[in-house]
Amino acid sequence: MKRSIVLLVVLGAALLLGYLIWGSTSLVQTECEVCIEFRGQQQCRRGSGPTEEDAQRAARKAACGVMAAGMDASIACDNTPAKITRCPAPSAR
Repeated sequence: MKRSIVLLVVLGAALLLGYLIWGSTSLVQTECEVCIEFRGQQQCRRGSGPTEEDAQRAARKAACGVMAAGMDASIACDNTPAKITRCPAPSAR
């Protein structure tokens, strides 16, 4: 292959990788920790997302994923009120 073609392929791959990293990190603006008690167990998990609501939902899904087996238990766990919810104030960028 010509040297210029190899250089263009490497440059294109680097640009694509940079775009993917920038795109995935720009979506995460909020991080929350949620603690849920379900059927005698308690789990605390962190979640992140573009909004506080999305971050809490991700943390809740992660905590319930450890404790609930099956669709019925997953739905019941998702509907259980959180014991602790911590969402730090967003930092200035």
